[in-house]
Amino acid sequence: MAGNVFGQMFRIATWGESHGRAVGVVVDGLPAGLPFSEADIQKELDRRRPGQSEVSTPRHEADRVEILSGIFEGMSTGTPVSMLVWNSDVRSSAYDAIKDTPRPGHADFTYMARYGMRDHRGGGRSSARETIGRVAGGALAKLLLSRFGIQIVGHVLELGTIRANPLPFEEILKNVEKTPVRCADLEAAGKMLEKVTAIRQEGDSIGGIVELIIKGVPAGLGEPVFDRLDADLAKALMSIPAVKGFEIGAGFEAARLLGSQMNDPFRVVGGKVTSPSNNAGGILGGISTGLDIVCRAAVKPTPSIGKLQQTIDLKTLENTEITIKGRHDPTILPRIVPVAEAMAALVLADHMLRSGFINPRTLLE
Repeated sequence: MAGNVFGQMFRIATWGESHGRAVGVVVDGLPAGLPFSEADIQKELDRRRPGQSEVSTPRHEADRVEILSGIFEGMSTGTPVSMLVWNSDVRSSAYDAIKDTPRPGHADFTYMARYGMRDHRGGGRSSARETIGRVAGGALAKLLLSRFGIQIVGHVLELGTIRANPLPFEEILKNVEKTPVRCADLEAAGKMLEKVTAIRQEGDSIGGIVELIIKGVPAGLGEPVFDRLDADLAKALMSIPAVKGFEIGAGFEAARLLGSQMNDPFRVVGGKVTSPSNNAGGILGGISTGLDIVCRAAVKPTPSIGKLQQTIDLKTLENTEITIKGRHDPTILPRIVPVAEAMAALVLADHMLRSGFINPRTLLE
C-alpha cells in the first residue's frame, strides 16, 4: 500500500491499524535542537483521543505516546523521530458479523476493490485511529512553528444547521476548549451539544464545518503552480477521514462576488503591507500574503450509525441490510479539530523549510 508518507522536507509516515497492536508515526526532517518531550506530544493526543466526552465514542484509550528515537537529552537530534501508541481497548468481535457486508459510507467496499482483501476489524488502516500518527507528528510541527511566531487554532464553526457567530481570534483561543463540541461561541456550543445528544439517541450522526485560523505566517511562503500553499493545505485537510470539502478565505462565496468585492486592497500601515479585508484567506498565487490564513473543512456525519441500512453480501453478491454495532462518535467534529491543526502545521513546517524561512541549523545557533 502506497500513500502513507506526507510532506517533502518535513515528512511523516504513519502506520498501524485500528485493532492492530499499535499505531504510530515516523517524523523525518525535524531540525536538530528543538526541545520537546512526551508531554508535548501527549497534550495534543489527549485532545484527539476517544472517550473524552459525551459527544465522542465510548471506546476508552489512554493513547499514551512512547518516543522511540530522534531525541537526546530532551532535544531533537535531526534524525527520524519514531513515536508509538499501543491499542488497548479493542473489541474486534463486534465486527465479525459484518466482515462480508460493507458498511455504507465507509471504505470497506473500496479497500476490497483496490486490494482484494482488508482488515475488517474497526476499519483497519482506513480507521480514523490512523490520525494518531498525524497528531503526534503535527505536535512537533507546531512546536517548531511556535519558535517562529506561527500559531494555529481550529474550532467548530458549524454543526448541522447551527452556526457559530464570528468571534475575534483571542476569544476563539480562550473559549474553544471550554465545551465538548469545541465551539468558541458558547451559546451556539450549548445548542450544538443538545443537537448531538438528540441525534445520538436516535442512533444517527451529524456533520458540520471546522475552521482553521493561522496567525504569524510570513509573506512569501509557498510555491507557485502545482505546489501552492493553499493547494497543499487542501490536500492535507482533504486527506483526513470524513472531510468532504475545503475552502479558503471567501471560499465558495467568491463565486457570488464581483471582482470589486472580492479583491483585497493593499494598504501600508505602520510601514507594513496589509489589507482591510482578507477574502483571499491569506494566500495569493499559492504564496502567503502575511495576513491570517483562514480555511475551512466540511466534515460528513460519522458513517457508523445504529439505524438499519442497505448494503450487499460480498460473498453471495446479494442485497441485504446491516445494523452497525460497536462504539462510535455521533459527531466527529470536535476530535477532527486537533487533526486539522496538525495537518496544517505539517504543511507549514514543510514549506518553511522548503522556502528557506527555517535553516535546519537555525535552532542550534
